[in-house]
Amino acid sequence: MRWIRVISSRVEETAEDLGGKALGLVLLHRLGLRVPDGFVVTAQACHVFLREGRLPEDLRDEFATAVTDLEHRTGRVFGARERPLAVSVRSGAPVSMPGMLTTILNLGLTPEAPEAPEAAPGERSAAADSRLRPLERAVEAVFASWNAPRARTYRVLNDIPEDLGTAVIVQAMVFGNKDARSGSGVAFSRDPNTGENVPFGEVLFERQGTDVVSGGATTRPLHELAEREPAVWAELCDALRRIERHYRDACYVEFTYEAGELWFLQVRPGRFGGAAAVRLAVELVDEGVIERREALLRVSPRHLQHARTPRLDSAEAEILARGIGACPGVASGRVVTSSDEAARMAAAGVPVILVRPETSPDDMRGLAVATGIVTARGGPASHAAVVARSMGKPAVVGVGGLAFDAANGSATIADRLLTPDTVLTIDGTSGDVAAGTPRVLLSPAGTHLQRFLSWSESVTGTTTGPAGPTA
Repeated sequence: MRWIRVISSRVEETAEDLGGKALGLVLLHRLGLRVPDGFVVTAQACHVFLREGRLPEDLRDEFATAVTDLEHRTGRVFGARERPLAVSVRSGAPVSMPGMLTTILNLGLTPEAPEAPEAAPGERSAAADSRLRPLERAVEAVFASWNAPRARTYRVLNDIPEDLGTAVIVQAMVFGNKDARSGSGVAFSRDPNTGENVPFGEVLFERQGTDVVSGGATTRPLHELAEREPAVWAELCDALRRIERHYRDACYVEFTYEAGELWFLQVRPGRFGGAAAVRLAVELVDEGVIERREALLRVSPRHLQHARTPRLDSAEAEILARGIGACPGVASGRVVTSSDEAARMAAAGVPVILVRPETSPDDMRGLAVATGIVTARGGPASHAAVVARSMGKPAVVGVGGLAFDAANGSATIADRLLTPDTVLTIDGTSGDVAAGTPRVLLSPAGTHLQRFLSWSESVTGTTTGPAGPTA
């Protein structure tokens, strides 16, 4: 059995073998977009590892060949002192599990293997062999993370089968922190909160991509890229349009630009919900991309239930702070600042708002039980925002007035000490964080929703309300 595939436009395997992330990279290749060179260790190898506790016996030679081929394609040498090849080692499950599995970046930048004599022709030196073994261990670490507690929790919450396993993508690094003309970001082809047909996302200048998605840094709105790097912006917008035409849907990409050159690291459909899903479906019909019947199939009853978005009555609410609305909806609850505390209070039937500096995969227990999420740092693509959208939980990120005292574990907002008795209400559309439980309003049915419901009536002969069709 072949365990490794080179990422190229010629790959034909399924998501079960290569994972959704690798298939996205194949698509980018086919669209002629710039993707860092790399290869995939298939999920079949993961199945062997999870079953036997080790990589397949015959994988090692195939692995060495793949690394040598990657060196030839990039003109660099893995772990070398001069022109080193640095790689990322990322998971690639058949279904999305954002932040749940291990990722290792910049592997090969610091050669730590001992110096060794030159090898005989056709043989690897001891130093090169040792470097190949830190890379094999990295692949094993990603495979092992499939059974990490946070990954198991996420699969239970999202009904993901335990036996899928994950592929691993080994890819040449590109550096968003190389110089003043470098940066990293994420972009949706349309606004995931509203469905509006404008590019939406965030960017960090002179920083690596992990700084964007971790939530630990304050990001900048994506449109600032247009002012700083107009050529990169134009190329990004063109790519988003091309990807949309392929998917016949909104899309999401992760990108890095190095010294003014744009590279794509990930792509997937946009996965909008609520009012955004309705507007997207209607506008794709207007653009001639899909037919009305397909639009009706794309919008689920759950999306319709949330198509009229709850909003805080800001005229009456005591607004304590404002951040970035990361997932629409309104949630109220008592403040908790740790996942353990959230699980304990939720088990007692108390609605809670999880308030953190930023979230990480280790916060899965708290994220799962909270009614809403608030973070001091991060943007629309931070871990908290991505997980909140996947769970349909209202979330506000990047709240500037939220501060934490690590010494005593306390938090304040607008100079007000937050205790377990403090009740907050958050608006995941506006980004408002309010005291107590102010009045909540329901947004009126907009023209997109009204048109969508009229299509449903004409096709099915039923009257469809926000909760779904009725006879």
